[in-house]
Amino acid sequence: MSETNKNIMTYYEVDVSQFSETAKLMKKMSASLTAQWAVEGKQFFEVYACYRTEEDFLIVKSLLPKDKPEFPSVSKIFLAASRFERQIYSFMGIKALGNSDLRPWIKFADWPADAWPLRKDFNSAQCLKRVKGEYAWIQAEGEGVNEIPVGPVHAGIIEPGHFRFQAVGETIINLEERLGYTHKGIEKRFESLGWLEGYKLAGRVSGDSTVAHSLTYCRALESMTDFTLPPRAAWLRAIFLERERIANHLGDIGAICSDAAFSIMLYQFMRLKEHFLRTNQTLFAHRFMMDCVVPGGVSVNISAEGAAQMTQELAALETEFERLVKIYDGNPSLEERVRDTGILSTKKALEIGVVGVVARASGLNLDSRSLYPFAPYDKLQVKVPLYTAGDVNSRVWVRIEEVRESMRLLRELLADLPDTTIKVPCPLPERNSTGFAVVEGWRGEVMYWLQATSAGTINRCMVRDPSAVNWLGLESAVIDNIVPDFPLCNKSFNASYAGHDL
Repeated sequence: MSETNKNIMTYYEVDVSQFSETAKLMKKMSASLTAQWAVEGKQFFEVYACYRTEEDFLIVKSLLPKDKPEFPSVSKIFLAASRFERQIYSFMGIKALGNSDLRPWIKFADWPADAWPLRKDFNSAQCLKRVKGEYAWIQAEGEGVNEIPVGPVHAGIIEPGHFRFQAVGETIINLEERLGYTHKGIEKRFESLGWLEGYKLAGRVSGDSTVAHSLTYCRALESMTDFTLPPRAAWLRAIFLERERIANHLGDIGAICSDAAFSIMLYQFMRLKEHFLRTNQTLFAHRFMMDCVVPGGVSVNISAEGAAQMTQELAALETEFERLVKIYDGNPSLEERVRDTGILSTKKALEIGVVGVVARASGLNLDSRSLYPFAPYDKLQVKVPLYTAGDVNSRVWVRIEEVRESMRLLRELLADLPDTTIKVPCPLPERNSTGFAVVEGWRGEVMYWLQATSAGTINRCMVRDPSAVNWLGLESAVIDNIVPDFPLCNKSFNASYAGHDL
């Protein structure tokens, strides 16, 4: 049976025996797997797979008996399913039959084996008993093979993550990531919140993407009711989103240059980013615009003087930005480090299902603002930059072009701000209803799926940060590169630890 959601989503329920056959059919249709998750109902477990087609997102659902929590794996059909299914098993105790790798993912090996954190009987307030456990790393053998552990604690203020390299000399032949060190129980926490509170937690999933995450949550919630967003609120949400994109791209471009020992560019780009963040503080009372997007609209407005200040700021930013881009483009020693480094081919990018900057640098035309536009993006004609080399340099140039495009979009948004209210009451969802939304954050598409209980409360909030799939791309991109180039590759992906370790 099928049911169409008014918001770019179609549901299909299939018998669990057909779960993997449906995946094969989606593969033939050139669809990509974007997420997998599970839910505990009163009588059944529910397992979901979300596919992106050319027109919309298709969600396939199967029911599993509680005394037999297993389903056919699709990991041999879609590479991204491997980690999705490991996470489902780790947190729900639902086994993907045919997946040869069900080692704990995010959940650590020293947790009790029968602790399933997303099941309804799990007490999240209880301190888990620590047991003896050891993670089984993938091993590489042979003459001249060395193993290099990096992390989980890194220099500076970045979050923890463990990288285990196998290398011959300095050439990387394999990389395995071990994440989960910043696991916070985010998805479980949503179940204890009210619908109108959830945006605050969403905005703290990954602090540098607070606008994208809170906006996606709010849009998923609003899709569950007959809600109409005030036009000015829609325009302001887009302004916040594009300002978040510019600020983070500026920081990333400078950091990539720094990892190639061109430190002056880090200082210059961070100077531009800092001015941008200070304007956010002045106009929106928060450097990262946290809690500015709320259910029913936005919590802050801008005056005519504030809009004029942003317009003037864009003119100054553009001049300085283009000066720095010329320096980047004209430095041969920098080009030597970034060109042909960390290549993720178009074929591999498509196989893994990467999104955002990483996808567009590898030739995949994926940008939710143009593919699934909502107001005001349906009027803006977003230009999507595409590069095909798939290397560090291409990922830098995608960011450069996106900064330019975001500045253009901001000018249009500021020049055409509707004169309406900025917030109206958001109705609560009906019982047993679901909601879904996708928003193009600065890293790539952020995805939320919400489900209400029979009592009308939050039963499940599935969060999929772009990092969930892009971390897989990094493992592939570093192969045959030298170990000293890993920081460059890593920074050019700049996947989020916090956004992944839910």
